Amino acid sequence: MFTGIENAFVNLPQALKADWPGNVWWHWVIFTLIAIVFFLGSVIMFIFMERRVLAKMQARIGPNRIGPFGLLQAIADAVKVLTKENITPSNADKIVFWLAPAIVFAPVLMVFAVVPFANGAVLADLNIGILYAIAIGSLSTIGVFMAGWSSSNKYSTLGAMRMVAAVISYEMPIVLTFATIIVLTGSMSLNDIVIAQGKYWFIFSQPLGFFLAFVAGCAEINRSPFDLMEADSEIVAGFHTEYSGMKFAMFYLGEYGEAVVMSTIIATLFLGGWQGPFLPPFVWLIGKIFFVFFLMIWTRTTLPRVRIDQLMKLAWKFLFPLALINLFATGLEVLTFPNGLPWYFIPVNFGIGVVLVLLWSRLYKVGWGRIEIQ
Repeated sequence: MFTGIENAFVNLPQALKADWPGNVWWHWVIFTLIAIVFFLGSVIMFIFMERRVLAKMQARIGPNRIGPFGLLQAIADAVKVLTKENITPSNADKIVFWLAPAIVFAPVLMVFAVVPFANGAVLADLNIGILYAIAIGSLSTIGVFMAGWSSSNKYSTLGAMRMVAAVISYEMPIVLTFATIIVLTGSMSLNDIVIAQGKYWFIFSQPLGFFLAFVAGCAEINRSPFDLMEADSEIVAGFHTEYSGMKFAMFYLGEYGEAVVMSTIIATLFLGGWQGPFLPPFVWLIGKIFFVFFLMIWTRTTLPRVRIDQLMKLAWKFLFPLALINLFATGLEVLTFPNGLPWYFIPVNFGIGVVLVLLWSRLYKVGWGRIEIQ
């Protein structure tokens, strides 16, 4: 593994003290407020950005009436949803039905406790930061299944079961891909991982890892073309079919919140997080987060929705084997270059990644474009 991370990189901003601004409770209050404001503000901007970018890509206008350039459209929609009637099915399990939206929303917000906005600017710099983010982020799946099962609706239950199956399947390549970052840095702290990218971002030494994390992340958070849990042509609207008003708004907020979390984790692990010249660290982090989300919008506009058999085969026959190969290759590189990967080896990694993706796509067909009976 790499040694002397803090000595290998230069021009890092001064790290904040662990109890900044000098009191543990003030530290907790300030960074909790920062995380909440950042999360809610990012969700609003993500909604606006997706609508406008999709409109441009599809030769439409998009929201442009409420507020300058339609910036307040998301807020107007939130007010409209919150004023709608809350309806609970007569056969639903009332307690579970009401608890599900909160269980979906809360873990998404909790992930930001370990996200560094600058060097040391983090609510809790845990030495198991990646493990915490993966574990807490997966808890929202429990809320999804609670919503589908408690609704007393077979379409809701089917959508929830699809969600659970997808999360379990795509969690494997994500964990293996994140493990390659741990092998490179020798740390699970997100702040240490950002510092370790002082020479070059890990997207250059781990292009295949970035690809795997992005694809698996989109599938896990129900982003198109993997949004089968809400396929209106098959199961009406999936697990939240019976929800309305405030409860539906919680699901909607949680879905975009998951996109914020996944974009943040990918930007932190592969794009250098808060690192960058001239601009303040948090500006770099925000810019990279929105860049990753732009890629999600781009794939939504370009690719058609896959079938459920294609979704599962893509995870187990394509992404999972490639993630294993990438992990072993990374371990071999670390043993070969214990002081860091030479810059001239970066094009080799890109070449290996492209070749592996092309060859594996030839070896394992996942049924694109044809019906498979099994």
